[in-house]
Amino acid sequence: MKYGFIGCGNMGGAIARALRRSTADIMLCDRSGKGRELARELGVAYGTAQQIVQTCDRIFLAVKPHMMQRVLEPLRQELARRRPMLITMAAGLEMQKIADFAGEDLGIIRIMPNTPTAIGQGVIPYCCTQQVEEESLRDWLADMQPCGLLDALEERLMDAASALSGSGPAYMYLFLEALADGAVACGLPRGKAMNYAAMTMAGAAQMYLTTGTHPGALKDAVCSPGGSTIEAVRALEAGGLRSAAIEGVLAAWKKNRELGK
Repeated sequence: MKYGFIGCGNMGGAIARALRRSTADIMLCDRSGKGRELARELGVAYGTAQQIVQTCDRIFLAVKPHMMQRVLEPLRQELARRRPMLITMAAGLEMQKIADFAGEDLGIIRIMPNTPTAIGQGVIPYCCTQQVEEESLRDWLADMQPCGLLDALEERLMDAASALSGSGPAYMYLFLEALADGAVACGLPRGKAMNYAAMTMAGAAQMYLTTGTHPGALKDAVCSPGGSTIEAVRALEAGGLRSAAIEGVLAAWKKNRELGK
């Protein structure tokens, strides 16, 4: 097998779904057994953690940070024999800790994905150890293209990236729902309010990505003097929207750092 997933919850499942567009050479495993249903859906193999280490060349470690040591230590002997590449997505855990848990200086890639990966719109910062060969990295990046944006990042910045893009979809959904609630309060039907808000958020984001224009300038282009938009912006600023967003990212970053201790 080319790829194995030890754990396939929300994030592991999202990557497995996207990776399936590149290859069917995948095996899943999880503690609950729910991964069997995903394996059937994707048309891939399902097995145990031991079988994955015995047969897979690249292994995604899709388990919680506090469970990583417990998962890897029983697999040390087989990891030492086969020396697969490990891909970790555990928040806060540095690659050296993964190597310590595995008992070997293996090739390790650390990623911080987000859930839109499942539909090919993910943001995935990554870094890797020197044991990851350049050719293997290129091949892995090619297989991961259906996931979305993959961007090399220094490991010291991974916790910050996780606090932004990793946790970010939750912030977007919260704002999306709040915008729709406001429109519903004005009389717009709920279904239309949700769709209008979602498309407006997507369109605004694409406008920035396409033009590269500073968000402040893009905002100013919508705010006519004495108009309704500037009144809305004034109300959002009075409510502390900007400060709350900054504090939210900082809170997630601090938690990520705690998880790695």
